[in-house]
Amino acid sequence: MLDAVEDRGDSCAVTDVATVLGVDQPRASRLVLRTVEEGWLARRTDPSDARRTLLTLTDRGREQLDRTHQFRQELFARVMADWPDADRSEFARLITAFVASFTEVVSGSDQPSR
Repeated sequence: MLDAVEDRGDSCAVTDVATVLGVDQPRASRLVLRTVEEGWLARRTDPSDARRTLLTLTDRGREQLDRTHQFRQELFARVMADWPDADRSEFARLITAFVASFTEVVSGSDQPSR
């Protein structure tokens, strides 16, 4: 959830989160509610459209995201500690390509027009 909001920039709507996560809007709304209750996300009115609610990371949410990023980096470093540099570089290249392709698929930008 927090990654999805962070990836969208300063703020985003629930529909944006649903798209990034590849879930329907009601499911995204339930997930958002949990993170708001945890104090990791805040809701605010979109200044350009008062009918729309935007999500932003709170200070607690940024701290949680920082801890999560740190954990992932440490875990990857431990898992690949005995890998040769060339293998680590190849893995980084492949996972970057995977994430880019995954994002395209989830956002629907690779879908044929109807």
